[in-house]
Amino acid sequence: MSEQFWRLSATEMARQVAAGEVTSRALVESHLARIEEVNSKINAVVRVLSDEALAAADEADRQKQEGLPLGPLHGVPFTIKESIDVAGLPTTWGVPVLAEAVAPADAPVVERLRAAGAIPIGRTNLPDFALRPSTESTLYGLTRNPWDYDRTAGGSTGGDAAALASGMTPIGLGSDFGGSLRNPANACGVVSVRPSAGRVPNAQIVPGPDQHISAQLMNVQGPMARSVADVRVVLEALIGAHPKDPWAIDSPLVGKPVQSPVRVAVLSSPPGSTLEDAVTDAVRGGADALSNAGYDVVEACPPRYEEAIEVWGRLLTGDQRFGADDLLPLLSADALRYFNFYLDAIPAFADSFEMSEILQRRHSIAADWSVFQEEHPIILGPTWTRVTPNHGYDIAGNDLEAFMSVIRPVSPANLLGLPSICVPSRLDPATGLPIGVLVGGRRFREDMCLDAAAVIEAAAKVPTPIDPKF
Repeated sequence: MSEQFWRLSATEMARQVAAGEVTSRALVESHLARIEEVNSKINAVVRVLSDEALAAADEADRQKQEGLPLGPLHGVPFTIKESIDVAGLPTTWGVPVLAEAVAPADAPVVERLRAAGAIPIGRTNLPDFALRPSTESTLYGLTRNPWDYDRTAGGSTGGDAAALASGMTPIGLGSDFGGSLRNPANACGVVSVRPSAGRVPNAQIVPGPDQHISAQLMNVQGPMARSVADVRVVLEALIGAHPKDPWAIDSPLVGKPVQSPVRVAVLSSPPGSTLEDAVTDAVRGGADALSNAGYDVVEACPPRYEEAIEVWGRLLTGDQRFGADDLLPLLSADALRYFNFYLDAIPAFADSFEMSEILQRRHSIAADWSVFQEEHPIILGPTWTRVTPNHGYDIAGNDLEAFMSVIRPVSPANLLGLPSICVPSRLDPATGLPIGVLVGGRRFREDMCLDAAAVIEAAAKVPTPIDPKF
């Protein structure tokens, strides 16, 4: 029966360990067996930590037997994207040049999950330097989507999303600079949260602690899981100030009560986007679920929506050009093609004045959104504009607009440092693929986003984990 423990939610695993109904060793062994069974077909887990995880499980069981205090995730396995530092293991970023770049210490998010009692069981795949919204690395190759091997698993945290969907892990840790947690959650039918800027500490040793301004402003680390409840528990374990991140702050997960009913702005037809009918239906299905639960649901769009997307790309590309000459030779041909779409379409900052102007526009847009969100605390919209496409969709066109037309809804939250949750809303009747929607909110109001996402999840009933479909 132990081989079925991988089907449980993370919170149920933790409950059973605490109640003495299952051992941590049994949980780890069950997941290792599941990885052995399905990973060769999916290529999501690129480094299996069998010996380390079993030793940690035995220690967790000893602590339980001795009656020591248990964390909220005691004995539960988790995986980590290979761009996040784990002590004693290489942080490869998917490229050969960093294949032996061993991190001397855990990233804060790994440190905190260990403190919550969770056990690292594997490292997961990502595209070269986490640059693409699909997952194929020079070092490890292509990660496939468990729902359909011909479809992308999304990116850049595609390894964790595919591992979650297929039962190889109950928790994944990833990052999100331009949708990298939400893109793969959408593709693989799982849940992820891009936390507010400053909510979860973000610090990196490999390849170095220095970060571009765009990364300082827009990149975050956060959790993925198969349910909103699991994401909530993991997020609670991750949040708070940390000495390695000068910008992370202490702020409670649950904020002050707001006026009821909570108003939801629904973007079923975002400006500048043409949604496939199935995606529109997924957004409207989520809106209906919220309306039925007592939310005040209205069709409305935040101000300067298209400008927010444009400024995100301008800031990211203009800033990331600094040092790009050293990066480009390290990329695979496909990753280079993808990155060049940005370089060809968006010019470098001419001078510091131009960069200052972009940062001023960012602030102005954020101020306008803040006023809008005072009246609309929740924003519901699509994650992608179409049902999950095949591998290579992001490099199949001839310009930036060709693939940005698919993923553009994810970027405003990154520009503005806002929380954004991807939650499955339905299965596409034509393909059987999951379709996720975005639930966004005001900064540090992940609690409200989680509450709304849980309502959508309960109505949708998208099943995971699944057996991979060939």
